[in-house]
Amino acid sequence: MNQSELSPTNLQAFGPVPTPRQLAWHKREFYGFIHFSVNTFTGREWGYGDESAGIFAPTAFDADQIVRTAAEAGMKGLILTCKHHDGFCLWPSIYTEHSVKNSSWLRGKGDVVRSISEACGNHQIGFGIYLSPWDRNHPDYGGPKYIEYFRNQLHELTTQYGELFEVWFDGANGGDGYYGGANETRSIDRETYYDWDSTYEIVRRNQPNAVIFSDTGPDIRWIGNEDGIAGEPCWATIDKGRLLSERRKTSPKTSLNDNMVGAWDSPTAMLTSGHRHGCSWLPAECDVSIRPGWFYHASEDDKVRTPDELIDLYFQSVGRGASLLLNLPPDRRGLIHEKDVASLKIFQSRLEQIFSLNLAQEARCSASNIRGGSQIFAAENAIDGNPETYWSTDDDANAPAELILEFPKTVTFNILQLREFLPLGQRIDRFALDVEASGAWKQWCCEQAIGSRRLIRGQICTTSRVRFRVVSAPVCPAISELALYCDLKTRSTPTEERK
Repeated sequence: MNQSELSPTNLQAFGPVPTPRQLAWHKREFYGFIHFSVNTFTGREWGYGDESAGIFAPTAFDADQIVRTAAEAGMKGLILTCKHHDGFCLWPSIYTEHSVKNSSWLRGKGDVVRSISEACGNHQIGFGIYLSPWDRNHPDYGGPKYIEYFRNQLHELTTQYGELFEVWFDGANGGDGYYGGANETRSIDRETYYDWDSTYEIVRRNQPNAVIFSDTGPDIRWIGNEDGIAGEPCWATIDKGRLLSERRKTSPKTSLNDNMVGAWDSPTAMLTSGHRHGCSWLPAECDVSIRPGWFYHASEDDKVRTPDELIDLYFQSVGRGASLLLNLPPDRRGLIHEKDVASLKIFQSRLEQIFSLNLAQEARCSASNIRGGSQIFAAENAIDGNPETYWSTDDDANAPAELILEFPKTVTFNILQLREFLPLGQRIDRFALDVEASGAWKQWCCEQAIGSRRLIRGQICTTSRVRFRVVSAPVCPAISELALYCDLKTRSTPTEERK
């Protein structure tokens, strides 16, 4: 019997906890976006809806190269923009002619969705779909017939392309477009128009293990920006009722301009940081592109994010308990550009180097208190590398509580990694790490929130003893991992300069 099976009788969960599909999503941490459509060939970011299907004409499309690039970069999945706001479909949908079946690519016989899905399977990474709720091409957008169309396409994508790990719904809904040839502006009430509960049911029925993304869930939330950066701290829980109430106050109707990032500041701030005592487990996803734009533009070939910039994004997203969704836009050939590939390779090499040696596993670990004096909750569980085991204390010894790591010889580190045992909730409010220097403890960091994964970069430190402290917690801790790493190439953030 493992510890997760024992936990319900020995330790009560605190607050909201993740569902099985959310737990599986948390383990992915880093995955990719693929923005590829008529915009790739027009130079636009948002297609207007009047583009000819014939303009979609990649000259050397290679799904294996795209997926292999992502897999070799360490991504655990890819989400493809099957239909963006322009309404052009990357699969031969039976419900529209505005799709690859009327493009010049492969004489209309191609299916980008199937090709990417099969390549993901070959490289053993997850596959997800993006289906824009807004369609600037469809003549019925804004009326009830479009909802039937939208749901029919959602059914196609969730039944014909294998298992999905995520279904992504954009927050942009309504505005000007070329709706069936009508150049006009159409607005919708995004709270009621899509009847989201009924729409989500299609995903639940066809893909029960897939998480659903939108600005406010139901499974994972937008981080509130397109910079790839989570709040500091970033809680996995949120008061969804309060969030939706604030959004209705600031944006009851949705149009093109209303949906630009930052349109509703108060709700956006809530999405970025979450709420410590929120009533819903709604963790954050940080979406960002490797280039300034989401679609490929040759003018941005010299603006690809550097490996150091990607490392920074990783620490500011994955390292704050969120996920990193990094966009890789195929070029007009249908390939990930060489400059993007080169940056990703160095980035992945740096990640491997950073996390190659966990110094904490060399230590002897002791605790101020062990729950019931049982080995089930022993101090060593925090450094044993097993995510199913964790250290915990008695209920009346939750804070202050501490772990002390003693090393046989001095070690040098500048990165702390922590994880909580998520089936029991997010339990710790504030924590600190101290190092021994000249026989006395010196605080190295003091931060809030742990969750699925917390990465702290600080000053390079050499010591033979380290102390982890639970500074504040409403209940006893459940620490499944404490790790220390040294990266001399990391651009460290001095802990004393932290807010």
